[in-house]
Formats: sequence, C-alpha cells, structure tokens
Amino acid sequence: MVMAVSALVAGCSTAPVASDVSTAPAPVERYIIGAGDSLEIFVRDNPTLTTTVPVRPDGRISIPLVSSMVAAGKTPEQLADDLEKDLAHYIRDPLVTVIVKSFVGAYSQQVRVVGQAATPKSVPYRSGMSVLDVMIEVGGLTKFAAGNNAKIIRHAADGSEQSIPVRLGALMDGDIKDNVIMRPGDILIIPQSLF
Repeated sequence: MVMAVSALVAGCSTAPVASDVSTAPAPVERYIIGAGDSLEIFVRDNPTLTTTVPVRPDGRISIPLVSSMVAAGKTPEQLADDLEKDLAHYIRDPLVTVIVKSFVGAYSQQVRVVGQAATPKSVPYRSGMSVLDVMIEVGGLTKFAAGNNAKIIRHAADGSEQSIPVRLGALMDGDIKDNVIMRPGDILIIPQSLF
C-alpha cells in the first residue's frame, strides 16, 4: 500500500505541467473617478480627516485641510497619492486610502442607452459587463421597441466609429448568443418599431 502511494506521488511530481493560456489573469481595468461619485477617504491614525465626500459637478472634492482638489479623471490610487502629498504639509507621513462608495464614473466609463428602453439612462461601466447586464439595468425594452434592430456605437482610440448590430429582441427571448460584451463609452441605440 505504501509503495503504491509512493509511486502515485512520484508519478504526479514528474508529470509535465501544461501551460494553459485560458488561466492567465485578465488585464486589470482601472476605475476612473467621475463627477457624482461618492468617495470614502480614510486617513490612517487621523479619524478627524476620515470622511465621505461627493465629487462635485466640477470634478473636485474637499476634505479637512484640503479645500479643493481635482478628483475626476483620476483613479482612486492617483487621488490617494495626491491627497497624501497635500496632507504631508500638515501631518507626518499620511497614509490615504480612497474607496469609491457609489459610482457614476467619467463619461468615457459609462454605457449610455437611448431610445426604446424602459428607462433610458447612462449606466456605470463594470468589468465584464454584457448587453444583457445593461438591459437589466434599464428595465428591458418598451412594447414599441424594435429590439432586433438595435445597435451599439463604439468609438475607437483613433477616433473611428464602429456600429455593431445587436438583436435585443432575440436576447430578451433567451437567445444568449446575442449577448455582446460592452466597453466603456459604448452607446446602445434601441429604435422604435414602425408597427
């Protein structure tokens, strides 16, 4: 019995390990702070400086000792670094953590839905978000929607525009192959049916 277990362990330890590309970690997406977000600012060992603040429409925040700082367009890590630099004038070795409590995101980080959705609106982009996730957020289609004629308008980094047809009617009826992965900045257009 002991020899059988030893042989099994030895056999496992000498087996070559296959490299599986599918297990490679996905690239990390960075959240960009936008106007309307709510941020929790923690300053270690300084509870009087720890606070929750909204990002104002001008993209700035205010906390004790820092009257105004641009937050919009930065990642939480970048904002924390900038706050640490400003707070270093008043306290020794500040350690700041920024947590996004509720998010709207910069326009470039939103998915906008227009047309015949139950509640057309901008939806904050989340990593891995699909068109089905977006449709759940907006409450589905209206009875006047031409869902199978919907399209996604996507802007590339070079300024070009791509139009991607989406069969929302089929998707809402359970045809999951029509579930397209969204990207930040996408615009989902749902036209009205003529009948």
